[in-house]
Amino acid sequence: MIDTAGLRKRARIDVEIERMATSATIEAMKRADCVILAVDASRGLEDQDLQIARLAEREGRALVIALTKWDLVEDRAAARQLVRTRLAESLAQLKGVSTVPLSAETGEGMQKLLPAVQEAVGCWSTRVPTGALNRWFESALERMPPPLIDGRRLKLRYITQVKARPPSFALFGTRVDATPDSYLRYLVNSLRAQFKLPGVPIRIALRGTTNPFDPNRSSLSGQLGSRKAH
Repeated sequence: MIDTAGLRKRARIDVEIERMATSATIEAMKRADCVILAVDASRGLEDQDLQIARLAEREGRALVIALTKWDLVEDRAAARQLVRTRLAESLAQLKGVSTVPLSAETGEGMQKLLPAVQEAVGCWSTRVPTGALNRWFESALERMPPPLIDGRRLKLRYITQVKARPPSFALFGTRVDATPDSYLRYLVNSLRAQFKLPGVPIRIALRGTTNPFDPNRSSLSGQLGSRKAH
């Protein structure tokens, strides 16, 4: 466990030692399994908090949000709702991220923090059994068939998990690179719900299939698409 220096507003970072502390904090985040983002509960999620959360997501880290100074919050129901709303609006790619209200002053909620971290890391390390993944994929395509592109329906053939930490998948099909972002979001959200993966990044890489009768085709069975769904 690494306790990093707090990140202050960018406009206030005006001395070399603080720049170094900021750089060290970001590097620690990139190496972490799970990032605990400490947010002042009395102030709610500010733009810089969301930027840090997005960085953790881009780096593929599990995330837990600790709502600190909970003892100073008078209307706790309103504070929770405000955080939930801000997360839904601004951090949809980490839907279901765990939030733990706590107070270092009184000790309230402290016993819930590490279990939340352990649960997040467990989700982050998930490997989905191949059979279950195939059944989910068939069901997802039946519930919402791939869209028409230029009058022709996309043919998404199969999906496989390529690694965990975070859960990462490869989606194969014909003209798969034309898959709209909205459909990829549907697949990610469905994966998250089906296999109980709240609050962790999910990656889907797009891989096209080659025509076996094309004399110019590569010897590889597919090419890794340039796009990835997060």
